[in-house]
Amino acid sequence: MPVNTGSRPRTVPTQLAAMAAGVPEATIRKWASRGKLTRYGRPGRAEYSVQELIELVARRAAA
Repeated sequence: MPVNTGSRPRTVPTQLAAMAAGVPEATIRKWASRGKLTRYGRPGRAEYSVQELIELVARRAAA
C-alpha cells in the first residue's frame, strides 16, 4: 500500500495510461468510472495516478 504524503500523486493523461497498461483508452475510463482508478485533472483533461495504475496492472497480472 503506498504511503500518502498528502501531495498530489504523479499522474499521466489517459493516452499514456492506456499505453502503459496495454489496454484501450476506453478501458482506462471504465476503470475510473468503476472506482478502480482515481481520476485527476480538470474537465476535458483526465489524468490518472501512475502508482494506482501500476498496482492495478500488477493485480490483474497476478489474477
